[in-house]
Amino acid sequence: MTEESSTPRPSGPTVGIIGGGQLARMMLEAASALAIDARLLATTTDEAAPGMWPHTSVVEDLDDGAIGEFALECDVLTFDHELVDPEVLEALERHGHVLRPGARALSFSDKAEQRVLLAAAGLPVPRFAVVHDLDELEGFVASVGGWPVVMKPPRGGYDGRGVHVVTTPEAGLAVLEGTGGTVVVEEFLELDAELAVVVVTRASGGQVRYPVMQTVQVDGICHIVTCPAPLDEPLLTEADRIAAAVAEIVNAVGVLAVELFVHNGRVLVNEVAPRPHNSGHLTIEACVTSQFENHLRAVLDWPLGRTDLVGPAAAMVNIIGEAGTGNPATNITEALSVRGAHVHFYGKSWREGRKLGHVTALGPDVASAEAVAQQALDALHSR
Repeated sequence: MTEESSTPRPSGPTVGIIGGGQLARMMLEAASALAIDARLLATTTDEAAPGMWPHTSVVEDLDDGAIGEFALECDVLTFDHELVDPEVLEALERHGHVLRPGARALSFSDKAEQRVLLAAAGLPVPRFAVVHDLDELEGFVASVGGWPVVMKPPRGGYDGRGVHVVTTPEAGLAVLEGTGGTVVVEEFLELDAELAVVVVTRASGGQVRYPVMQTVQVDGICHIVTCPAPLDEPLLTEADRIAAAVAEIVNAVGVLAVELFVHNGRVLVNEVAPRPHNSGHLTIEACVTSQFENHLRAVLDWPLGRTDLVGPAAAMVNIIGEAGTGNPATNITEALSVRGAHVHFYGKSWREGRKLGHVTALGPDVASAEAVAQQALDALHSR
């Protein structure tokens, strides 16, 4: 494990970030603004963060040896993703290392555990079951009135990966066989809207929540986020209440993103992510304090910043690699000519379907903000 550069380092506690994706990159940008002593552990230089941060260690795998060595250099560890082996995390805590969020909170990345614990706590979730074979799957299908149903692996899926809308027993069996035999199956819902609430909890217990945001998913990938969510106030109040209740159960230090469904006028918990989240990227420009700065403040047990919008409305669109258009970064000057558009690229190589960056815009209302962001996105994807 080698660290690039030996430039002077800030004084104060050292934050170690495990994982080198775009979330780590934006955390490091926030760390730089506050002169936080931050170090990065990544597995490849093709990730978003390693190329922009001098204090980076690159390893072959995020195994116990690599993380254990890295942890010795840090006062607190936090995460770009939830893909580290849970046994490695538990071992780190046993040896006295500080993980924020901790191993218990990170276990909520397991969708089966999420569903079971949240349902047991009385929170509203879609009808679901954790199934292991075709008989159990067909039993669940019968209980919800038939096909289709939604099947997803407990761990590892994101941006729609591994999520299957299944319409036949044969297709269901194929999903079971492809995931090793344990799958979360849920009723298929026609949705009124999808929402997200970003909650930040300080190590000593203080908490802030960002305004409720609406997300638009295409093939399981977030394409658009708007804030405030253009829904009736009772629904927004209920979404905020449910997110606060979820945060109390998960007990995660730092950012916790709570994804919600609105179905037939009822708010349901979809998924929980104990880390900064795509829905919160617009907070960089749209809110007094970004989710990334507040995440770092929380894990260091510093006072949390205000989360209110700095203007009436904001919108964010993801920059996703599209077939036939080439690398959108080559059109950045055209996008920057769109007045009011804030363009972020993550420094990742182009690939179709890959999140390469995002554009945020503020406006007098959601529609106006979204129109500006979309104009810049169209410029990026022009040939």
